[in-house]
Amino acid sequence: MLEHGGKLRSAAQHYGIQLDNWLDLSTGINPQSYPIQTINPLCWQRLPEDNDGLEAAATAYYGNDRLLVLPGSQAAIQILPTLFKPAVVAFLAPIYEEHPLAWQRAGHQLRRLPSLRRALAATTPIVLLCNPNNPTATTLPREALLEAAAQLNNRGGWLIVDEAFADPEMANGATDFTGLASLAGSAEAPRLIVLRSLGKFFGLAGARVGFILGAAEKLDQLREAIGPWPVAHPSRAVAREALSDVAWQTAARKRLTTSSLRLADCLAPLGEVKRTALFCTLSMAEETATIATSTTNPTSAASNEQQLDALFEHFARRAILTRRFAQHGLLRFGLPGNETEWRRLSTAIEEWGRIN
Repeated sequence: MLEHGGKLRSAAQHYGIQLDNWLDLSTGINPQSYPIQTINPLCWQRLPEDNDGLEAAATAYYGNDRLLVLPGSQAAIQILPTLFKPAVVAFLAPIYEEHPLAWQRAGHQLRRLPSLRRALAATTPIVLLCNPNNPTATTLPREALLEAAAQLNNRGGWLIVDEAFADPEMANGATDFTGLASLAGSAEAPRLIVLRSLGKFFGLAGARVGFILGAAEKLDQLREAIGPWPVAHPSRAVAREALSDVAWQTAARKRLTTSSLRLADCLAPLGEVKRTALFCTLSMAEETATIATSTTNPTSAASNEQQLDALFEHFARRAILTRRFAQHGLLRFGLPGNETEWRRLSTAIEEWGRIN
């Protein structure tokens, strides 16, 4: 079982600080989540049905009816590898580690490569990446991904893109800015598969609702694998409302963009910062991709890791939980949700500057 952000209870116990005193910046989830309306009591009494309007709302939002509703995109991450014959899979690394773990468990061979160019050059039948990337915050241009999808399609391969953090980057609704959801499984990109989630942008991680978009054959196989009623009736109702609320979505995108720019400025004194609308990633080394494997300067790598650990501990002892990626020399920060939380983070950063 991999470690993930959001383990606030474990942190509270480890550091001996009461749970209510913590500021959790470890998850990259919108701190101002979609406001849940009163849920019809029948949602708790009846099994969910496919014709409740959720698929229609998702089709309008993503601009694509080639989709399947899932109990979180994690379900697709774990089951999708079983729908392919064992092969060599190229991952753009670093990457959300649940992906390579699932493909490895399904009997595939893994290649971790640092760029899309390298991944395509490897001529593997499957290329998988996150866009925007978690944890590096790197975002690849839509045009480059469409070209990659075309190259893979021409040789019978597949491009799989996890767009869990893409929603805030979209212009509005189904008009993708960086996302590819509208084209997954289309005549233009028949072997493109896209994963989406309500957990990050909408701040509804607890609802466990996600989507996979792509070719009908893969969706049918996945539907058969997950069985009936995969998403709870109340979760479907909440997801339908969230996906349909264009006014909230527009306001949230503006608010998140402003907040992420503010966070990047706040973290700038600590080192190099890369930004998405939902989180910022701090690099503790000039070449983070080589930290864990460097043989030319192991002392420097160890020093970077020590500094990363020290900074993580500095925040944790002030009841601020961040997400540490020690192997890559990265520390990820989610967005504070109010001015009190912003002040706490700023104060901790100023204290670090005085100490160091």
